[in-house]
Amino acid sequence: MDSLLCDYNRIVSDKPVNAGSWRVYLESSTGRRLMEMFDRMLHYFGPQHWWPGETELEMMAGAILTQNTSWKNVEKAINNLKDKDILNIESLHEITVHLLAEELRPAGYFNIKAVRLKNLINFITENYAGDMDLLLSEKTGALREGLISIKGVGPETADSILLYAAKRPVFVIDSYTYRILNRHGIVDDQIAYYDLQALFTDNLPGDAGLFNEFHALIVRTGKDFCRGKPLCDSCPLNGWETMNITGSN
Repeated sequence: MDSLLCDYNRIVSDKPVNAGSWRVYLESSTGRRLMEMFDRMLHYFGPQHWWPGETELEMMAGAILTQNTSWKNVEKAINNLKDKDILNIESLHEITVHLLAEELRPAGYFNIKAVRLKNLINFITENYAGDMDLLLSEKTGALREGLISIKGVGPETADSILLYAAKRPVFVIDSYTYRILNRHGIVDDQIAYYDLQALFTDNLPGDAGLFNEFHALIVRTGKDFCRGKPLCDSCPLNGWETMNITGSN
């Protein structure tokens, strides 16, 4: 455990994590198994430096635009907004849905995503007077409840905003998380979003840096190896013992 913690502090964390705060988690079989998963991916891929974005607003917009498309397409849409100097609260609030949709065209489903992005901007404008600092100072529970209330923002998108833009220790669950853990026999394919999320949050230290890197590594592993037709032989998780850990201590 101590060598793994040293590697985490050296490679990932901006603020070193105290070993004592981790030990209680890593004394559990579930915590150890999850950190073995993290360790294998981290040493194979290295830090992912995710989420790419210069501002919190850019990260929030990206969380909406990345639904059902590749990040390469999201970047094109984000760059369109930057080139037109409209990647700010005031401009996004003023622009029409039709004009916004044209800028978001590269991200696919651009009409739907334009409405969803406008919904997010309207939420920030109406509830926080367009003040991002005020928004991001909100308590995690209240902020999550507010984000979930926005039409078009589901649990994964809300948690992505909380983790990456607001830097809260909220673990993001996506399709790759389901697929990888199911294929390794850790959870069944019917597990609910919040139950799978609790598997991580109940058995790992509540550290935003850890959750950030862990989720990013899961996405990388899913894209490169745990595809529809998996590449198991060369996957960094090959040999990670299959064992159902749901509900274990």
